[in-house]
Amino acid sequence: MSRRLGITLVVLWVAAAPSAGAQSSREITRERLRRTLDASSPRADVNVTFRQSEQQPFNFSGMMTGDLVNADSLEIVLSVTDDETIGVRVFPHYKDDYINLDKVRDGPGLMRALLQFSHRNFLFWGADDASDIFCGYSFTLESGYPEEAILVVLRSIRATDGFVGDLRPFIDGSVGVRR
Repeated sequence: MSRRLGITLVVLWVAAAPSAGAQSSREITRERLRRTLDASSPRADVNVTFRQSEQQPFNFSGMMTGDLVNADSLEIVLSVTDDETIGVRVFPHYKDDYINLDKVRDGPGLMRALLQFSHRNFLFWGADDASDIFCGYSFTLESGYPEEAILVVLRSIRATDGFVGDLRPFIDGSVGVRR
């Protein structure tokens, strides 16, 4: 009587979801950004309190209000993307609303001005899906977390108020204030 010995080989293939590693990296970046923003908030040259968005957990936003002569406020949104960047978008509020391309006096003139601003400044200008204008900056994380560069951009945002002054003739025909 011969017995055959059967061996069954079971291969268990466990693959992590492709976004699991990226998600972890994204969460680490979000926490580093939180610490940077918390440290920047009390600084007189930034003076903005940032809060994490409840709807978008990888976004932080804050309102810059003090020492502005053209805009009512500057809404600042920072986003940690899933493709290793941090995006900064600054939406000027003028007369208690966003500046919207569909509601301004001279849309083509305003868009031309935005293109020229993008050419002359380190912040680029654009319009979102709702046609609200913003200035922005994007950081790539390929070379590491850019804490000092983020602080430089945050300190520079207040200058956006002067550009809103330059846009006022296109928005409503008024004359802006330049310091």
